[in-house]
Amino acid sequence: MIVCPNCNHPNPDGAVQCEACYTPLPTTSNCPSCGATVQADAAFCGQCGFNLHQSVAAAVAPTVAPEIPLEVQPSATPDPLLELLRPDPLGVGATPNSQPAPSPLPPTAVATPPESSTPPTPPEPIAPPPEPIAPPEPITAASEPVAPAPEPIAPPPEPVAPPPEPVAPPATVARTQLQQVTARLVHVQSDRQIELPQSLSVIHIGKQNDRIPPDVDVSGFANSEIVSRIHADIRVEGDAHYIEDVGSSNGTYINNLPLLPGNRHRLRPGDRISLGKGDMVTFLFQIS
Repeated sequence: MIVCPNCNHPNPDGAVQCEACYTPLPTTSNCPSCGATVQADAAFCGQCGFNLHQSVAAAVAPTVAPEIPLEVQPSATPDPLLELLRPDPLGVGATPNSQPAPSPLPPTAVATPPESSTPPTPPEPIAPPPEPIAPPEPITAASEPVAPAPEPIAPPPEPVAPPPEPVAPPATVARTQLQQVTARLVHVQSDRQIELPQSLSVIHIGKQNDRIPPDVDVSGFANSEIVSRIHADIRVEGDAHYIEDVGSSNGTYINNLPLLPGNRHRLRPGDRISLGKGDMVTFLFQIS
């Protein structure tokens, strides 16, 4: 049993895709300890509890990074021309008690003003600032009293019309109608309709036999010899209908694709069901 990772629907062993949502199912492998069937992404075996990741880790060789020597480039060499331009690059004239050489230029004489024999005159006293003159007061003319404007006379209020009476909505009668889903098969070659029984959860399709009597008997249709006596089953689960081949001789085809034994297909309106090869006994699935 393979559980769908999308909808958690249980699928039979060997199924390729989920029969409910058509999601691709995970691949399976065998446990190296007990040989049980486990999913490829499982961590432990569900039968013996063997650690599946341990066997995978043992098969992987450790990777050792090679040692690469790191080359350090030498720093830039100084320019010899710049060394020569420095003052006294060789340090020949530098001594602990050396003094700067005297300048060949004569010293500069600074002229001083001659001394005066007359005593300096005292500065004249500064007159005090004049007193500020007050500005003249403005002359305002007496204004005549202004009579107040008469108040506007409000117009009489208009009569308010009474609100209209609410109109009662027409009484409606709630009606509850139960719609019942009816599934049917339409024979393509003869345009004959066969309604599927609503009281059965498993509907057998085939011909008369002593083991499992068919619920949908195709013995009366043309080319019915290619249909097995126990050919296919339609299972009803809620509102969903699933069809599966139960070991027929000539196989079952859904929309011209073979339905593998052990797999189920969820029927949708318009699906084409062919019993046997050659598309000689064909039905269309419909729901109303």
